[in-house]
Amino acid sequence: MDKQLYLDLYYQMVLIRLVEEASAQLYQQGKIGGFLHLYIGQEAVSTGIISARQPKDRVITAYRDHGVAINVGIPAKLVLAELLGKATGVSKGKGGSMHLADVKRNFWGGHAIVGAHLPIAVGLALGDQYQGSDAVTICMFGDGATNIGFFHEALNLSKVWNLPVLWVCENNQYGMGTAVERASAVKEIRQKALGYNMPNSRVNGMDVLEVRQATLEVLDQIRAGGGPHLMEVVTYRYRGHSMGDPERYRQAEEVKRWQENDPIGIYRRHLETRSIATPEELDEVERRAEQEVTEAVRFAEESPEPPPEALFEDIYAE
Repeated sequence: MDKQLYLDLYYQMVLIRLVEEASAQLYQQGKIGGFLHLYIGQEAVSTGIISARQPKDRVITAYRDHGVAINVGIPAKLVLAELLGKATGVSKGKGGSMHLADVKRNFWGGHAIVGAHLPIAVGLALGDQYQGSDAVTICMFGDGATNIGFFHEALNLSKVWNLPVLWVCENNQYGMGTAVERASAVKEIRQKALGYNMPNSRVNGMDVLEVRQATLEVLDQIRAGGGPHLMEVVTYRYRGHSMGDPERYRQAEEVKRWQENDPIGIYRRHLETRSIATPEELDEVERRAEQEVTEAVRFAEESPEPPPEALFEDIYAE
């Protein structure tokens, strides 16, 4: 990695954090409707994974999708405009928080129904395999999705057909308000791949460089014909499941313990102690991210609402 890539990763993580904080404020002001699932605390996961992919690799994820959208290159202003339901949003104001997508960037969405996008990932990978492409489909989902039928059907079929899929479980310790150990028969989600004779791994999701390196290695294996792989990335969300979550299921001390190992702080210390970047350089990166978010909020708030006739547009693919 050259210095610019190190700094780009830092910028993306800080940008995600600031976008999410701005989103929370806009939600509390009544400017964002519906559900809002924040990615605060999980920034190292999508940043590390997406940085390791090639442009031809497809990405599909669940409803906690703002960070992934930013990592694939969607500008913050288009993300925030979508959250506000504006015509300038990445999904033209029709998708909202849980349905960010941009097929030109090979980002096949945010999906609101838990686990429903896993069979879609199988279809994407089957299409690439059929066409002789060595592209990999990266499918991200939460730990809660591993206890339902979609997960088991998708993993089984991907192994039967030896499809190029990187299954990524973002284990943030809770499926809504239920702790992993209360809902899963195995404590380590990666073990669920064993029933399908599938390679698997477990990664520290609070360290962006560890996530990136692990992803690079697994993508190489899949691209070489190794078939699907389940990667469990252990992370933690600092905020509730969604903005309406009272968080009665966990203690404040638990959240504080995880915050002491904040992924952005871990990465900043690494850059400073290894003399990759100076504190002044990193402060400047943060200032640039703050400026982008300030301008993005202004853009989103000043953007027009979709016109009524937009209801009848984009119904069928051209």
